[in-house]
Amino acid sequence: MAAFVGRQRELDSLLSVLRKVERDTADDRPGRCLLMRGRRRIGKSSLVEAFVDRAAHPALFFTASGASTDIELESFTEAVAASTLPEREVFTDARPGNWSAAFRQLAGILPGDRPSIVVIDEVPYLAERVDAFEGILQRAWDRELSRKPVLLILIGSDLSMMEALSSYGRPFHQRGTEMVLGPLSPAEVGLMLRLDPAAAFDAALVTGGLPLICAAWEPGSDLGTFLDRELADPVSPLLVSAERSLAAEFPETAMAAAVLSAIGSGERTFTNIARAAGGISHTTLTRALEVLVEKRLVAGELPLSTVPSKERRYRVTDPYLRFWLTFVRPYLPEIERLRGDVTAGRAKAGWATWRGRAIEPLLRESLARLLPDDALPSAPAVGAYWTRSNSVEIDIVGADRAPVARELLFLGSIKWLERSPFDDHDLLALQRHRAAVTGEPVPLLALSRSGVTASGLTAAYGPDELIRAWG
Repeated sequence: MAAFVGRQRELDSLLSVLRKVERDTADDRPGRCLLMRGRRRIGKSSLVEAFVDRAAHPALFFTASGASTDIELESFTEAVAASTLPEREVFTDARPGNWSAAFRQLAGILPGDRPSIVVIDEVPYLAERVDAFEGILQRAWDRELSRKPVLLILIGSDLSMMEALSSYGRPFHQRGTEMVLGPLSPAEVGLMLRLDPAAAFDAALVTGGLPLICAAWEPGSDLGTFLDRELADPVSPLLVSAERSLAAEFPETAMAAAVLSAIGSGERTFTNIARAAGGISHTTLTRALEVLVEKRLVAGELPLSTVPSKERRYRVTDPYLRFWLTFVRPYLPEIERLRGDVTAGRAKAGWATWRGRAIEPLLRESLARLLPDDALPSAPAVGAYWTRSNSVEIDIVGADRAPVARELLFLGSIKWLERSPFDDHDLLALQRHRAAVTGEPVPLLALSRSGVTASGLTAAYGPDELIRAWG
């Protein structure tokens, strides 16, 4: 059960939907549908399996594999036969010839006097391979499935496709409740691994909050110990999770994978990414970035200020994937030669520098969740500001809207070092940068891992305060 630390809220949400089915069993349409999405290896399937076990109702759990229509249909038939649904032998006696018939037969064996659960995992595979699958599913739900007291859970890792499934104009529009499963938060990671707040933020960066990787971290051990152990094992979750996810995301899109690697190595601007990806053309890079942004693997961000800017920068959204692309992927041959100790040493040596920038998005989100408080207001937009030459960089910008604000609410700096507090020199630099973007006395703040010695800030926050934002 360690992998489900921090998932109680999600389990409660699933149980709440199931209770509605239980309550409405005698109604004409007691069925409920839940559409769950989240990136790969975030623990969607494991969460739903745990829920099904706890619910103790007749259930079917089918996972699509991306195979041909006939093979998927055969696998579905076998999953029904192996389920706990009553009369499941119907599928053995009369195998359906198409998906419409399969859903019709499924509706026929669902109990009418008590709830049941039907889970279809990796729905985007079916939407891609089965002709008119969305329409087939919609008709089956409207005409038959929703008339039974069933909780239908549709799961998918392709975020854009799952969002589109219930969007306006699509067959399944307004037929299901959406549930987004994110990674474990820094607070949940800290609880699971028994780490103090500062160490919990570090662990969240390396693991990305992925339950499978967190489960490999021995509770109470430090980052160095974890890296030594995991990088010495060529099949550890830290090593293989990213590789498997990327293989599933980009089976035939090598260029998008190459661009992702360039961004993960630290390149942030369009020109530098193109150069690092092998000098690819403007058109090719644009298309690759569109794929990566659509899949939520990359974010393209603009400076947040009162003046429009075209200085877009790109970053890998998942901190674990960013860590893997920097410290693991380039050295996989070394790890396979059982020299993970060299890889671990390199990662530990470069850790402080890498963390300095990698943690910024996570801390900005922490601050956005924490506010308002006695010192600062809440901000509808929390971002950063930079110029093309990097002569002015502001780590935190709070504003009324993004990317072009009407009003700046606060500006701040991040200094996340073990033994170096935010001091007067840091404050002077922040004040100079404020003067470069506004003549107004906008409040200043600092986020510091090691405290603050400067005076003149409106607010300052450390790991203890920021971790509470995720409580």
